[in-house]
Amino acid sequence: MKYLAALLVAALFFAGLPATATDAGDEILGTWNTTGNDSKVEIFKVKNKYAAKIISLKEPNWPANDEQGMSGKPKNDRNNPNPELRNRPIVGLQIMQDFVPAGKNLWEQGKIYDPESGKTYKCKMKLISTNRLEVHGYVGFSLLGRTVTWTR
Repeated sequence: MKYLAALLVAALFFAGLPATATDAGDEILGTWNTTGNDSKVEIFKVKNKYAAKIISLKEPNWPANDEQGMSGKPKNDRNNPNPELRNRPIVGLQIMQDFVPAGKNLWEQGKIYDPESGKTYKCKMKLISTNRLEVHGYVGFSLLGRTVTWTR
């Protein structure tokens, strides 16, 4: 009987603790291949929010026929609206920020930056399966936007 009482007390104690890392939305952490495998993105946690950065590109350098004379040089953030940020390399660039868990397999309130256009969009993510993540960027309403699927 003492054993059962101790087990019950332990269960009640642990039930009151904060959720574990996995329960808190950490299922999306790790490396993801973007649509078309053009890049690899690492999703990581900053305090209680989620962010992502580009860790590699399929074609990390500008092509030989680059119109801006950058052929063979590492790709940079040249389309950024802020001229001071245009020399940042794409590899290592943080492109997502501020995501919070918003229900089972859903993260919202985030932003995603598109270095190809230099634009930032509102964004949400939905984990479809262990190895599939839908990333939906939009302007204004979430009905207006584009969804891409990333894979592990």
